[in-house]
Amino acid sequence: MKDYSLPDDCASSKINNLCACPGKLSRWFDSNAQGIAPLFPRLLLAYEFGEAGLEKLNGDNWFTDLSFPFPLNLLPADVSWTLATGLEIIAPVALVLGFATRFFSLALMLLTVVAIAAVHWPAEWHGLAELWKGYAITDQGYGNYKLPLMYLLMLSSLLLSGSGRLSVDFRLKSLSIADKTIHNQRQASER
Repeated sequence: MKDYSLPDDCASSKINNLCACPGKLSRWFDSNAQGIAPLFPRLLLAYEFGEAGLEKLNGDNWFTDLSFPFPLNLLPADVSWTLATGLEIIAPVALVLGFATRFFSLALMLLTVVAIAAVHWPAEWHGLAELWKGYAITDQGYGNYKLPLMYLLMLSSLLLSGSGRLSVDFRLKSLSIADKTIHNQRQASER
């Protein structure tokens, strides 16, 4: 019978390499991929809000049938429709580019909270079990705040962490830092 076992030094080398692999992979992700992660929620949110904006742009104003929470109920439905449509058209472009990501994330969060309050949240509920029914995706005319809640979570992540490396924001910040460095070097050399 043939012995297929590895020599002791080879076996320990393979085990050491295998054990080191997660650390190497983690270090690679830390240095290369960490700033890329925000790109994925940016693209998904841009698609979802862009689709809603185009639907509003090409559709009829159904805001007249809604009761908005205060102070938004003070605006005429046409103004609310135009503001929501404009935001849902402009913000997705900004999210794809990664431009003013924190600003547009906050604006879309406010829009989403208003949508939850005006459209998705039940008019009356008498307990958490009733409210929990809305955390679903159905065509029963109530609830359906599961997706808006997910959008809020993704938008809050972008608000807190920024747009990542693959963005106009990152490039602008890099240019700003480079300009400050050059300015400081010039001032130091003039002294």
